[in-house]
Amino acid sequence: MIHLNETFTAVQSAGRELAIISDERINEILNAVADAAIAEAAYILSENKKDLARMSPDNPKYDRLKLTEDRLRNIAADTRNVATLPSPLGKVLKESTRPNGMKLTKISVPFGVIGIIYEARPNVSFDVFSLCLKSGSACILKGGSDADYSNRAIVNVIHQVLKRFDINTHVAELLPATREATTALLHANGFVDLIIPRGSSRLINFVRENATIPVIETGAGICHTYFDEFGDTEKGAAIINNAKTRRVSVCNALDCVIIHEKRLNELPLLCRKLSESKVIIFADAQAFQALKGCYPPELLKPATPESFGTEFLDYKMAIKTVSSFEDAIGHIQEYSSKHSESIITENKDRSELFCKLVDAACVYSNVSTAFTDGAQFGLGAEIGISTQKLHARGPMALEEITSYKWIIEGNGQIRV
Repeated sequence: MIHLNETFTAVQSAGRELAIISDERINEILNAVADAAIAEAAYILSENKKDLARMSPDNPKYDRLKLTEDRLRNIAADTRNVATLPSPLGKVLKESTRPNGMKLTKISVPFGVIGIIYEARPNVSFDVFSLCLKSGSACILKGGSDADYSNRAIVNVIHQVLKRFDINTHVAELLPATREATTALLHANGFVDLIIPRGSSRLINFVRENATIPVIETGAGICHTYFDEFGDTEKGAAIINNAKTRRVSVCNALDCVIIHEKRLNELPLLCRKLSESKVIIFADAQAFQALKGCYPPELLKPATPESFGTEFLDYKMAIKTVSSFEDAIGHIQEYSSKHSESIITENKDRSELFCKLVDAACVYSNVSTAFTDGAQFGLGAEIGISTQKLHARGPMALEEITSYKWIIEGNGQIRV
């Protein structure tokens, strides 16, 4: 572990150097990285193809792993968006003067060093770098072996830009794609201030159970959409199709439609477009009968207990029939991962009650869960989506990856 401790020390030192770099300079670097992502697209994509060649296109992770020119343009746009945002540092969060004349000021400061453990998601390398740099923290990237060629190409591009600006390249460090490196990062006490895992529930649970430094969970996205007895069919069909098929491999993708039994006759209309994407539906007994003869038989399966509470990350979806609003809430409470939940209804009171009762990071009314995304929330980009309640919840961007400290000023005060 000695060689990694040396790396961790170098990252920690580089992070301290960020404190004296102006926000204007940071923005110049971010824009230059965005330009480089486009200029070096051929190089990045060629390395990405090496990773793709080792993975079956049928693997749900394949879509997350795949980079394209269009996706690189979107990544560059997100990086530029981060550069346009105000700095989250040095904000006065609270201030007061005590009766003895002592002045207290609470200000936002960088975390210091943030470690990210992620799987087949090379875009994370760009997103994490841009957010960490803007918020004054160094980052340690620990990608999976599935995306190692892609991640190394991206970090190489970032390092070339940092060198042009005479910035210590250790502010963004990529660890080897080995289990040993993961273990070292999880126990980098004194070097790393925070770890954020991004990936499967298995990865997240492993990090939470084994890390000896603070962790923010970015939990699995088991997402539900409840079609209420007062729901609009046209809106519902569009929302359900978008939430399920836009990108099936992301954590905000729809996993389960809950439908009020009074609206079962409209279930074929709600699911019609799903068949175009060959979505396999696991329907409970009532929903199965409603869809039988109206949905391709090869795509319609009876639900099993395992169909509910599953993050499919694939062209698969469950349907649960309920007899009341309360039953819908109960099903969500039992199976939700507290990521993103949605209701489709034209009843304002029902919508407000759903938003109050459902315990999730993001609760939607008549909107697709596909919007749970830092860029869509106007945050520039995201470092992850937290499903816990401590410190941060939902899409985490600049403000969520800062801490604070107290500055106490006086004129010789002593405590009796």
